[in-house]
Amino acid sequence: MNGLYGYVRLWTNNHTNTDERCNRILRNMEGALTARDRVGVQDLVLLEAHTSETALLDNLRKRFHENLIYTYIGTLLVSLNPYKELDTYSKKHMDTYMGVNFFELPPHIYALADNVFRTMLSEFNNHFILISGESGAGKTETSKKVLQYYAVSCPNTSLLDNVRDRLLLSNPVLEAFGNAKTLKNDNSSRFGKYMDIQFDHQVGAVGGHILSYLLEKSRVVHQNHGERNFHIFYQLVAGGDDELLRWLGLERNCQNYSYLVQGDCAKVTSINDKSNWKIVRSALSIIEFSEKDVEQLFAIIASVLHLGNVKFATDALGYAVLKNVPELHWLSTVRLNIQFKRCLQVYSPFAVDHALYARDALAKAIYGRTFNWLVNKVNESLANKDSSRKTVIGLLDIYGFEVFHVNSFEQFCINYCNEKLQQLFIQLTLKSEQEEYQMEGIEWEPVPYFNNKIICDLVEEKHRGIISVLDEECLRPGEATDLTFLEKLEEKMGGHPHFVTHKLADQKTRKTMQRGDFRLLHYAGEVTYCVVGFLDKNNDLLYRNVKEVMRQSKNTIIKHCFPYTEPDSKKRPETVVTQFKGSLAGLTDVLMSKEPWYVRCIKPNDGKKAGRFDDVLVRHQVKYLGLMEHLRVRRAGFAYRRKYDIFLARYKPLCPSTWPKWKGSASEGVLCLVKHLGYKPNEYKMGRTKIFIRHPKTLFATEDAFELCKHDLGGLSFCLFIKAINTDFYSYKTVKKLFTATATRIQAKYKGYRAKGDYLKQREAGPDAFVKRCRFIKGFMMRNQPACSDNTEYLAFVRQNYLTRLKGNLPKTLLDKNSWPTPPPIMQEVRGTLPFYLRFYYTSMVLRNSLLVVEDSQIYLQFKALTSSMFKGKKENYPFSVSFKQKLSPHHRLTPLTPSPWQPSGSLQYSVPLVKYDRNGFRPRLRQLILTQAAVYLVEEAKIKQRIDFNSLKGVSVSNLSDNFLIVHVVYDETKQKGDLILQCDYLFEALTKLSHIGNKESCIKVVQGSVRFDIQPGREGFIDFKSGQESMIYRSKNGHLMVVRMNGESHHSSCTPIRRGISKLIDSPVSQESTRTRSR
Repeated sequence: MNGLYGYVRLWTNNHTNTDERCNRILRNMEGALTARDRVGVQDLVLLEAHTSETALLDNLRKRFHENLIYTYIGTLLVSLNPYKELDTYSKKHMDTYMGVNFFELPPHIYALADNVFRTMLSEFNNHFILISGESGAGKTETSKKVLQYYAVSCPNTSLLDNVRDRLLLSNPVLEAFGNAKTLKNDNSSRFGKYMDIQFDHQVGAVGGHILSYLLEKSRVVHQNHGERNFHIFYQLVAGGDDELLRWLGLERNCQNYSYLVQGDCAKVTSINDKSNWKIVRSALSIIEFSEKDVEQLFAIIASVLHLGNVKFATDALGYAVLKNVPELHWLSTVRLNIQFKRCLQVYSPFAVDHALYARDALAKAIYGRTFNWLVNKVNESLANKDSSRKTVIGLLDIYGFEVFHVNSFEQFCINYCNEKLQQLFIQLTLKSEQEEYQMEGIEWEPVPYFNNKIICDLVEEKHRGIISVLDEECLRPGEATDLTFLEKLEEKMGGHPHFVTHKLADQKTRKTMQRGDFRLLHYAGEVTYCVVGFLDKNNDLLYRNVKEVMRQSKNTIIKHCFPYTEPDSKKRPETVVTQFKGSLAGLTDVLMSKEPWYVRCIKPNDGKKAGRFDDVLVRHQVKYLGLMEHLRVRRAGFAYRRKYDIFLARYKPLCPSTWPKWKGSASEGVLCLVKHLGYKPNEYKMGRTKIFIRHPKTLFATEDAFELCKHDLGGLSFCLFIKAINTDFYSYKTVKKLFTATATRIQAKYKGYRAKGDYLKQREAGPDAFVKRCRFIKGFMMRNQPACSDNTEYLAFVRQNYLTRLKGNLPKTLLDKNSWPTPPPIMQEVRGTLPFYLRFYYTSMVLRNSLLVVEDSQIYLQFKALTSSMFKGKKENYPFSVSFKQKLSPHHRLTPLTPSPWQPSGSLQYSVPLVKYDRNGFRPRLRQLILTQAAVYLVEEAKIKQRIDFNSLKGVSVSNLSDNFLIVHVVYDETKQKGDLILQCDYLFEALTKLSHIGNKESCIKVVQGSVRFDIQPGREGFIDFKSGQESMIYRSKNGHLMVVRMNGESHHSSCTPIRRGISKLIDSPVSQESTRTRSR
């Protein structure tokens, strides 16, 4: 690259101080390199160490910490979930990326969407964008961003706007019925979705079509702990109006429905079910669902909830009998209009377990078929009526690779899908790279990569694959169980390098597996599957008489979902996994017919925390998303390739022969340019339409020289300046004259433009304007004389101008009489009267404030002063309590108590809920603290647990950190040998202020640092240790002390105590001796 340095020297040889200028240029180049080191490269293909997974991770980490969540690998886009709102998705950003070359701006989802759109227009062919990643990585949000971009960038007409609205609003509807909260994601797609967006010859979005894959129907009847059912159930219960719920026979309480509470998290703070209900309800009407369709759709959703509450009893013979009369009423006569009892009329009686299985199978079938009806209904709304040829952009939002603590049938199907897509991904990438090299006449170099065909064959091979064995077990007569299925797998798969079971494993591997497990070595790593439930989930059968009863329903959606044309049970339907395999094959055919584009979504951490980058987690995702394989394919020989015209347009200022305009062909111009820059023969290849650059450092050196040229030689005469210096045709003085002449000419043109505008304004104003100007000029000449008719108008203008300036330059405080702007001479008398007006202002201000301070406000101020005297400068979170605007009244937080036989001594003064910890074991318990004029009471519901007279109150200790613990020290008497109290209160400052005020105990409240000693009982003491840490928690340490850890920088009002966040769970599980840790907030 000696030519580049020579270029820098040539550029500066006409300046007086060449050495100084060279040094400055080199410093600028070093700064550009430093910036690249700080934020990483935009395209991972340009990584020098492209075979290093660590280098790739390091680059992603740098960009993530700079809020640069997008990175390219060629045309593949890597997206990291920032877990926070970024200001890069506005209409302005869309306009910025619209119609711009793909690599000209920083990586963005809008850049990829725009490039797909423009490629479709230019080549008039079909494309698809594959969005993949694990749950919580941001796939659904990414697909929304693509849809929003096309909605904005496409032409607007009333018809197109209607289609655009339906495309956008199909998302919240399908999310409501197909998404759910899981442990990894609050809005996890529990089905795969492929959407086609159809464009006409005028590039307007005129229609769409949606395909869905493998809805997780088992979620309807069962959810793991910490997970929820599909969103629509909770939205209906929370958001439906009272009349609708009454008509459906529902109550506004999710706890009343068995199918909604199995995960024990019906309410989630991050999900607003009521608001989402309004969005879904509005979207259904825009997508052209009739009122009858909506009514019957919600009737089905309500019926599933009623079905989950159907219970069975055992008769004298041990068979199941129905016992839920109200639920059967809603199912049988009102909403579905089916006789549910007929569903249980079978040729052999059911046991209770069998009856429950049949009930759940019916619930899954109803919901699954209704979801398919919903997708078809949306497709009818999106259908394009014009039969002319359309180009298509497809969006595939598919579930990512899943590895849970227990992996079942659903994870097996999902991971099989990812294996097939990975196989397709590598095939299409290699194919496109080979085709590009062949088309450009560049020799192709073979790329080593892992071919996962061996795993796909293991799963889907005919007669020998896992799917074939599973179907065989489901269809064969006799007692087939999950364990017999596992035994058949061991017989046929034994010895396969990617399959192992407990029986086939070595001694070391057996310790990590159960007897009912089998393990597959996927391209992304090992996954252990539990076979329990495989056969039942794969069969997914309904009894024939159940289908017959459903066909008799008067609900038109149910009748459509259970048609008479459906084959009866005499002909066994396809199993679930076979249907899924067929759907996947169809999807592969669809994708193979289109041009591929890829978005790989990555989840940076499991805690959904902004700014946190978990190297281990990201490394695992980089591996199973196949990013290293894709990078190796893209770097197979040449790291960078661009069309000649684009490359020449960007870098032609670097060569005197190509700047400002090259007159030959683009390829000849690029060849002239790279020779001038000193490219070595082995650093580049010239294709038919593109230049191929082998090493990233070559491109970086070129880009640094271009940045130097662009920033240092800007100006109005940029072209002439470059030409003059690079060709040495003009002297430095001549170039300076060119600058001066150009600037003078522009100034002259501008002055002429202004003069012409002034003349036109005067001509429009008429002859009176001239008289006014003359009077104004005369007033200016007489401005220092006493007021008269000649200068009155001018002096009025002076006053107005001063007041206008004063409005924008008022002193910071009205009491500062020395910083007022100096008035003009005509207004000097104002300055003399200013002290009088200030004294008047002081008086009125004091009077006004004294009138505003009423009795309650005076008490409030007294309390604030008392709190300040006790805690200011002593306790960390005291400043946060000062900004709390809730006023303390004499009976603030006084909550009504249930009637009880006891009466407190003295009138009730204050009441607040809190948590009391046992002195032995530190078990938390909900209590109510009550203050009277004579004593402190600790109450559980209507029962007094402890009474402490103010005379027996020895002191109160609190830590200097931002926790909300207080330790109440008491004086023992002879009758009751109880120890000190350990309390935790949300309203710590308020409670202690009330306590000190009512009991006159201000001197007894101490703020301590480190540890607090307390008496468990006379002669036995305990300790509470307080410290700051990375996470707030409360637990019992190994030394037997209660450890209270507060997160660094956490304020009192930035988090909530267990009183407001699941304290019931905390109470149900005592703090363990060693390792159990309970979050305090």
